Amino acid sequence: MTTNSQPSYQRIVLASRPKGQVVPENFRLESLSVPELKDGELLVRNHYMSLDPYMRGRMEDAKSYAAPQVIGETMIGGTVGEVVASKNAKFNVGDKVIGMLGWSEMGVSDGLLLRKVDTTHIPLSAYLGAVGMPGLTAWYGLTQIMQPKAGETIVVSAASGAVGSVVGQLGKQMGCRVVGIAGGVDKCAYVVHELGFDACIDYKAGNLEADLAAATPGGIDAVFENVGGEIFDASLAHMNAFGRIALCGLIAGYNGEQLSIKNARIFLTMRLTMRGFIVSEHMDLWPQGLKELGGLVATGKLKFRESVAEGIAAAPEAFIGLLKGKNFGKQLVKLI
Repeated sequence: MTTNSQPSYQRIVLASRPKGQVVPENFRLESLSVPELKDGELLVRNHYMSLDPYMRGRMEDAKSYAAPQVIGETMIGGTVGEVVASKNAKFNVGDKVIGMLGWSEMGVSDGLLLRKVDTTHIPLSAYLGAVGMPGLTAWYGLTQIMQPKAGETIVVSAASGAVGSVVGQLGKQMGCRVVGIAGGVDKCAYVVHELGFDACIDYKAGNLEADLAAATPGGIDAVFENVGGEIFDASLAHMNAFGRIALCGLIAGYNGEQLSIKNARIFLTMRLTMRGFIVSEHMDLWPQGLKELGGLVATGKLKFRESVAEGIAAAPEAFIGLLKGKNFGKQLVKLI
């Protein structure tokens, strides 16, 4: 006697909204049967999924730039994988694709939000990092908002992360003095010796303001801000006149902490400009940014580092670690 078992896959859904810090119980691992494809659909087996700080904001039921993550639905997130079945004329089995199929081993798509990628010279995982949304975030904030000139000094917080590491390397290629801020001796050593930053301040060493002042003797012309709080305040204190600030993230306040700006007067006295941005709102510039980033990665001129958790069940703990700065570079979950 034989039984026909329906193929299945696993996904992670949001089980509850966090109250303060994210905990594993906010997530739930589920098994689903692989669905039958309709005309125009394709099935993707995800190889990697992305974990990013913005997901913390989506877990809240609060007004923001995007709708909150729905309770009981697959957690939002970028994915790269391979087409394993297709009833869509634009995609063939074996195509490598990037999309937003979420915290899931597999996903069904109509193809509209999928993009084919070439892995000849660029690793598949890099399309979730340096040649993906994080890389584009860095590229946009630097080139469109900070607009640094050769010889200027720029400061990048969370400098060893997926976004900050790209900002700094691109800044050096533009002829800037680049100073990073990161947590820990190892991360700072990587930022300086591997990525080529001119200096990196270890905020965990307890001398943030003095160390930053020493590293920026000519002041700061532009800032790429990922963290907020006292780290942002330290940079503000050394801004030069008409400085520009690209506000990308406020990870110091992602668990609900209040983030005051003590050096707010600097905005007036130094005539600063600060602009928050969401890179998905600037899709018109994505082709240009992706072409530049892809060329740099393919030729070894843009380095990146990855922290990889194994298996979908490891995603919640890896995400919690990301919010606490435990990752080193881009945080991924390897699914296959």
